[in-house]
Amino acid sequence: MMIKNTIIIAVLSVFTFAGTLFSQEKTQPNVIIIITDDQGYGDLGITGNPHVKTPVIDKFASENIRFNNFYVSPVCAPTRSSLMTGRFSLRTGVRDTYNGGAIMATTEVTIAEMLKQANYKSGIFGKWHLGDNYPSRPNDQGFDESVTHLSGGMGQVGDFTTFFKKDKSYFDPVLWHNGKTESYEGYCSDIFTDQAIRFIEKNQQNPFFCYLSFNAPHTPLQVPNKYYEMYKDIDPASGFEKDNRPFVEMTEKNKEDARKVYAMVTNIDDNIGKLFQKLDDLNLTKNTLVIFMTDNGPQQTRYIAGMRGRKGSVFRGGVRVPFFMRLPSLFNGEKDIETTAAHIDILPTLSEICNVNLPTDKKIDGKSLLPLIQDKTVDWENRSLFFYWTRRYPELYNNIALQKGSYKLVGHNDYNAEIEDFELFNITEDPYEQNNIVIEKRNIAKELKSELDTYYKELIGSENIINPQSIIVGSEHENPIILNRNDASGARGIWSQEEIYGWWRVKITEGTYNVKFKFIKQLETKGQMYLETGAIINQMQNEVVGIDIIEMKNIELTNMNCDLLPFYSTKGKKIFPFWVELEKIN
Repeated sequence: MMIKNTIIIAVLSVFTFAGTLFSQEKTQPNVIIIITDDQGYGDLGITGNPHVKTPVIDKFASENIRFNNFYVSPVCAPTRSSLMTGRFSLRTGVRDTYNGGAIMATTEVTIAEMLKQANYKSGIFGKWHLGDNYPSRPNDQGFDESVTHLSGGMGQVGDFTTFFKKDKSYFDPVLWHNGKTESYEGYCSDIFTDQAIRFIEKNQQNPFFCYLSFNAPHTPLQVPNKYYEMYKDIDPASGFEKDNRPFVEMTEKNKEDARKVYAMVTNIDDNIGKLFQKLDDLNLTKNTLVIFMTDNGPQQTRYIAGMRGRKGSVFRGGVRVPFFMRLPSLFNGEKDIETTAAHIDILPTLSEICNVNLPTDKKIDGKSLLPLIQDKTVDWENRSLFFYWTRRYPELYNNIALQKGSYKLVGHNDYNAEIEDFELFNITEDPYEQNNIVIEKRNIAKELKSELDTYYKELIGSENIINPQSIIVGSEHENPIILNRNDASGARGIWSQEEIYGWWRVKITEGTYNVKFKFIKQLETKGQMYLETGAIINQMQNEVVGIDIIEMKNIELTNMNCDLLPFYSTKGKKIFPFWVELEKIN
């Protein structure tokens, strides 16, 4: 099955080659996107934090382009899908961080696929979080080189190669190199940076796209001791006594978490410095576009420049992030840009700067940022941005927002809420979202609610939400295949529970399979193992106790699109496997 090649051919066929920014003779710039995980707006020196040490990023920001009102999604997988495609995440099929909702449709056109028009080599190093199985892995979506972990984070249940290492999951990990497991030595952020540098060295003679996607400072909060020593004695809540901005009270646990986060961020800063030095050494700095950003607000309570909310919230503390960029061959000097911009703008910006064209068969929600950088007149200062976050699917009027110009309408309400139940803020005059003016500006609120309703209905009705991407089982591109907990659907909030209802959406290729079921804990009682695939049910009695893997051999399966539903039935309990491996043997 040559689905990947077919997709790439189809992608390239939908591009048009009309006039572009640069002539064909101009060398395409290299592209590096650096994104960190759960690093909030306030976790940098340049954004007013007196404690965290980030000299490299601070200098980079102070000397280059700063977008001061840049927005992302409230959580990571939606942000990453929008970054990769220039589209609101629901259009891509990404609706959650797990629960089977972090699998991007393979029909989406990624930055890596778009840049193939100009023969870019693309590499990803770190976090992907848009699908761990064929056909949604990085190498299925246009990347030539990948060194990644699985699911939303190392040490999480979906990343089964590091989950059982617990408080050492960030050290000496087993990662996935071009779809195969490989052991590495060292700390994860150092590893990902070193692999990115190797990729740059290997591809320095041709245009490249390097996506350095740190999993830090996401939990679990693990960092080399030499970095923690830098912060072990600080009080992260101090130094703000004369600051008139709101500041949330920190518990002792919050303070200890902040110390670890700041240590992880300083490690990232050192690694970015090492990357920048390599660009200088290879004489690549001038013609390399570098972007630095984060994926959402902080997970824990700490300094966030006075903004309300944090990760998961549609308030600014959850969705406003730092965004800095540099391309010496095109941009001269430092500059502040106040116009609202967002993650959806990155792909169209690269389209223009890199002399490649956007796909014509997709609705691109973003806009190129280049006119703003070049001081050209634009007519989109008052465009709308839609935000949401609830588990599984968006919940109508719950943690949902529409921002347009200076006004932002926020809902934390029931589906049938009246307009007075919403919050309306003028974020130009009230950047900390403290003063609800919905009563005074009722007509504006109603207009924004009407537009929010339109966005919600359009996005929740997206093709990739109605018909989500299936994991392909039995493909020559991934055999055997391991289905992990992050991509399992079923009961809301599937994580590391034993007794929970779950399944995977799959497309099975006809054949004979050996299937292994791995459990989180050893099975202490006899029982019956079930594998339901559509109308086909295979079951087997297990008489052995004290084991954590059950294997069913020579299962005959036909071509089908179905839910793959496994469970172990014992003494009235139904235990869901930690992962399921299927190997097609003929």
